Amino acid sequence: MAFINLFLDSKEFFTFEAGQVIFERGDPSDFMYGIMDGVVEIRVGDHVLETLTGGHVFGELALLDDEPRSATALAKTECRVVQVGAPGFHEMIALYPEFALDVMRTMANRLRRQTIPKQ
Repeated sequence: MAFINLFLDSKEFFTFEAGQVIFERGDPSDFMYGIMDGVVEIRVGDHVLETLTGGHVFGELALLDDEPRSATALAKTECRVVQVGAPGFHEMIALYPEFALDVMRTMANRLRRQTIPKQ
């Protein structure tokens, strides 16, 4: 199952205009986000860490370590996203354990891309 499908029943969709900051590095970490439509850039300063499109999640680290945001998320195009707070995140893990594995795989892939030199 593509875990973005778990967000389809949400009533909490938010729209961000192109160029709008979704969250900034150092902000409190209250939610993770699922991209329904659009393009989101994850960056630290001027360095782009990742560009994400519909079907991806971001900000998930916030729900695991309760630390301030480590990067800034910027809407590159108009975006429609769903916010998931800690209660919803825990409920999704309880109902769909594979969701937790998908989130861990996503985080592992991001870490590998940032730490392993490109060949």
